[in-house]
Amino acid sequence: MWKLDRLGRNTRQLLDLVDSLESQGIYFRSLTEGITTTGPMGKAMLTVMSAFAQLERDQLAERTRAGLAAAAARGRKGGRPTVTPDSEKVRQAGQYRHAGLTPPEISKLLGVSRATVYRYLALVTDEANE
Repeated sequence: MWKLDRLGRNTRQLLDLVDSLESQGIYFRSLTEGITTTGPMGKAMLTVMSAFAQLERDQLAERTRAGLAAAAARGRKGGRPTVTPDSEKVRQAGQYRHAGLTPPEISKLLGVSRATVYRYLALVTDEANE
């Protein structure tokens, strides 16, 4: 394995996986950390290094949550900004689709992405079902 933290999401999962591999005669070796499970010292180091890797992941997640909460407290919202669809283009997309054009053809005509055309067509379908 290139790096220990790529093998499992937490210490327990990593140790269970290594035990499962060893029961099949397969030993673990981390190229980056230089750890191997062929002896008792390697297993001990694996446990310690895995615990530190999990601690690092947990701290990163905690800092991320704290940063998002601080941003939200300042009125900042994450993600892409919402865009109100152009009602004229939505109408045109529906007409083009009804005329038999494909979403890629419609996207070229309207100058929008194919994904946007699918969103427009979903809006047209929703309006028709109301």
